[in-house]
Amino acid sequence: MQTSLDVAAIWSQGDDVSRAVLILLLSLSLISWTLILAKGWQVMRLHSVAERATERFWNAASIEEGLHHLKGLPAFVRLVDAGMRATRHAQQHTAGSQEHLDGHLSASELITRALRHGIQTSSSRLESGQAWLASIGATAPFIGLFGTVWGIHHALLAIGQSKQAGLDQIAGPVGEALVMTALGLFVAIPAVLAYNAFNRSLRVIGDDLDGFAHDLHAYFTLGRSHPDAVSQFAGVCRDPSGSMQEAV
Repeated sequence: MQTSLDVAAIWSQGDDVSRAVLILLLSLSLISWTLILAKGWQVMRLHSVAERATERFWNAASIEEGLHHLKGLPAFVRLVDAGMRATRHAQQHTAGSQEHLDGHLSASELITRALRHGIQTSSSRLESGQAWLASIGATAPFIGLFGTVWGIHHALLAIGQSKQAGLDQIAGPVGEALVMTALGLFVAIPAVLAYNAFNRSLRVIGDDLDGFAHDLHAYFTLGRSHPDAVSQFAGVCRDPSGSMQEAV
């Protein structure tokens, strides 16, 4: 007797547990590839335009013109927003004011805190989906292994009830059960490779954000034109629906 070792055979010959494992693995594979394609596009776009956009930002004549060059890079725009808000706050509240705890901080410290928070927010958004990839890569092989063990158990029970223990009766069901392990690896390997690749890319992007934040700090604290830039940027800060609020 010939038995096809494919997913359709596992579905037709398996029980409810085997089918549930198969559905789970297929669902995890769909989630994994959706994240891989979406984050791959996001990371590739950041790598391709970030350096050129930040260079154009610093060559701009005003903050508004610079923000136009950063359009589509909300992680970088968010840092500019944070720095401008902190600068405006420092101008409106003199150091040593007892109204707020941050009144005891200097303008440089306020800007540093705001930029650090902006980097943390952007990094968290950039890393979204990484936990899913790591979890899928770690658990999918064991889910597949469980499906294999359960499939072999189910097959042996059926063979025992039929009282036919020939090699041809054992090879087919056991072989189909082993396919579950292969499916688990098929789901896990792309997730693990993508997780590691994105980790490396996100570290590079994180370094770019750190460098950009350092330059912004120098501009906001030492730049001779930043008070004028505050007034230019005020309208953008007041617009809660602007591109700055766009998710990474």
